[in-house]
Amino acid sequence: TMKLELAQYREVAAFAQFGSDLDAATQQLLNRGVRLTELLKQGQYVPMAIEEQVTVIYAGVRGYLDKLEPSKITKFEKAFLQHIRSQQQELLATIRTEGKISEASDAKLKQLVLNFLSSFE
Repeated sequence: TMKLELAQYREVAAFAQFGSDLDAATQQLLNRGVRLTELLKQGQYVPMAIEEQVTVIYAGVRGYLDKLEPSKITKFEKAFLQHIRSQQQELLATIRTEGKISEASDAKLKQLVLNFLSSFE
């Protein structure tokens, strides 16, 4: 879960300040934590619908954003939300109604994220 990943990230980040040699798994945990932290930043007085939060957090937690530079996460989030609002209202409505990501929604969201990332820059 995201809560666990962020807790691990904070713990490892604090530890990493004192050590210089990090294995690949630790480095990946740190990199993903940076991206998840960027995803969670939200402008003041700019509320986001829960189903929209779910879609961007999904992309981060599943590792689809691991190759993006942290400085591009906010740009990705804005562009992805604009895309999903205009092209996938049905998926957003399904997530809102069901209150979770079903297997069908998961498959659709995965494909949507991968397709969007392939053309994102």
